[in-house]
Amino acid sequence: MHGILYEEANVLQFAFVTVILGGWAAWMTGRACAQTWRPILSLVGFLLLLGVAVRFIHHALFDGTMFTLQYYAVDTIILLALGFLGYRYTRTKQMVTQYSWLYEQTSPLGWKEK
Repeated sequence: MHGILYEEANVLQFAFVTVILGGWAAWMTGRACAQTWRPILSLVGFLLLLGVAVRFIHHALFDGTMFTLQYYAVDTIILLALGFLGYRYTRTKQMVTQYSWLYEQTSPLGWKEK
């Protein structure tokens, strides 16, 4: 997988920067977008910018390439997945809390009409 998904010498560096640091930021971005009732398209825009920031951290800390479409795409796909999870989790909590007479929670990421 080295060279395909990440360019660092160690997978732990990739996991730390992209999954832990970037994933936490993506989750919080999704959460913030859901709490402010923003559409999902604005979340995508924020996460695309966050992908650039994660690439910069790879470049600054581990001497990775800054402008590589392949690694940017890998990082951004991971961020999009975690950001959408944070968005959907928060939106589910909002819907079943604020509209408890209309909706009930079916899973951590879903609700249905009563």
